[in-house]
Amino acid sequence: MTDRDVHLPVAAQPTVDSIVDYTQRAEEGGYDCAWLPETWGRDGVTVLTAMAERTDSIDIGSSILNTYSRSPALLGQTAATLQEVSDGRFRLGLGPSGPVVIENWHGMEYGNPLRRTRETVEIVRQVLSGETVEYDGDDFQLSGFRLRCEAPDPQPPVEVTGMGPKAVELAGRFADGWHGIMLTPEGMADRVEDIERGAELGDRDPDEVRITAGVTCCALEDTERARELARQHVAFYVGGMGTFYRDALERQGYDEAVEVHDAWQDGDRERALELVDENILDDLCAFGDPETAREQLERYEAVDGIDAVAVSFPRGADEDEIRRTMDAVAPDA
Repeated sequence: MTDRDVHLPVAAQPTVDSIVDYTQRAEEGGYDCAWLPETWGRDGVTVLTAMAERTDSIDIGSSILNTYSRSPALLGQTAATLQEVSDGRFRLGLGPSGPVVIENWHGMEYGNPLRRTRETVEIVRQVLSGETVEYDGDDFQLSGFRLRCEAPDPQPPVEVTGMGPKAVELAGRFADGWHGIMLTPEGMADRVEDIERGAELGDRDPDEVRITAGVTCCALEDTERARELARQHVAFYVGGMGTFYRDALERQGYDEAVEVHDAWQDGDRERALELVDENILDDLCAFGDPETAREQLERYEAVDGIDAVAVSFPRGADEDEIRRTMDAVAPDA
């Protein structure tokens, strides 16, 4: 049976308490994991700690902590600590992000993202083992580091993001899980094949890799409002967040994604929104009245190989709309 997770809002929230409240609501609704992104607001680790201390059963995870602004050793320490604080409910999500975030926001050079992600995962696993870390890679060389606390038992899984076929294939070779977003059900099925190919190359069982599909969802009785929130969200990600999401949609046959991106970059936001047509919205998001949104989520759950569907929310949704959506598509609804 496919799990149903919740991807907590990426847009700024009023307080840490409001984010914890969402997590508690998700726990009450039967969601399996609450994933917290780290963007340009509060740092993820502090908020994840509050979430862990004020919940009892729901898993908590980072989605994502980028592989540039923290060292691999620190990420390993962080994962060990959050596993302790959560009593074994933590899942570490990592990813390279993109040059807009890494270079413009963090002031670091962005390069070789796949290699950096793989080396980070390998080092984090060594740290979590409790053994002395000896690592000689292309991006990182470590010697002598060791946790000065008990190694977590069990170790938290280390899951990664990635959009292109090669990135997903590499996830199948070395990660405990992979997260995909901005993908239709058919696009997810193609990426499942990439995971399986990577697992074969790594002499692994593909079932060892947990596959999570992130789906933008808005379940409201005001169906036009739900549609517009979904449209705004897609336009922002395709147009304003680098080229990864544009390229992902183009690979899936939506050539208009290039026009959306170009219009947004030219400052014509209205045109970018117009170009996000009904086909993209219907194929990519789960929106409308609650019954329709639930049916659209079930399309992803029907894809063979997907282990979890993570409900996410449009960046323009307000607190009430987020809560109503979360409740409407909750596993226990």
